[in-house]
Amino acid sequence: MSATVKDVMSTHVIAVRENATYKEMAARLHEMHVSAFPVLDGEDRVIGVISESDLLAKAALGETMPDALGGMMRAVERAKATGVTAGELMTAPAATVDPDDTVAHAARLMYGRRVKRLPVTDGAGKLVGIISRADVLSVYGKTDLDIRRDIRREVIAGACGSDPARFAVSVSDGIVTLEGTPESPAAGHEIVDAARHADGVVAVRDRLTYPPS
Repeated sequence: MSATVKDVMSTHVIAVRENATYKEMAARLHEMHVSAFPVLDGEDRVIGVISESDLLAKAALGETMPDALGGMMRAVERAKATGVTAGELMTAPAATVDPDDTVAHAARLMYGRRVKRLPVTDGAGKLVGIISRADVLSVYGKTDLDIRRDIRREVIAGACGSDPARFAVSVSDGIVTLEGTPESPAAGHEIVDAARHADGVVAVRDRLTYPPS
């Protein structure tokens, strides 16, 4: 029911090694029209991420900094300002996700870390893909008709084990309205909560008539 990272991720990933030079990275960011690269060690494990903002520290500050400005900078920022390779400039450790993580989990991690994309790694920490904000938002491209079908089949009948005939489900612009009488208050709350987590659902309006406990 819930889309996983492997359902929407891209397996064509542009990455750099930890010894990649500043000029090489700047050129590839411009050439590939991306804003960040995963940084890999010799065994293809993700050890960090190099982004435009990481490179910008050096472009803006260079190797000479006014004493006043330097004193206000954190040690990591000072190191980036003088770094010359991916290993010296990258943000580490990298925030990553697993192919079997939910898209919702990836969205929360992106929002919390304020990043535009996340490397996808296997159990050994090796790079297998990348998921972007656009990939996360792609689940909202599902039609209202498909959402309604999924709510009835996968949520009400499937995950919650209730009779879909007891409920009326309507969907408009991703907003689900649930009407009807569940077998119990607990069953009704379970359906509403599961519907909120279904792919493509923007919001759920609970119009259920709950029986006495």
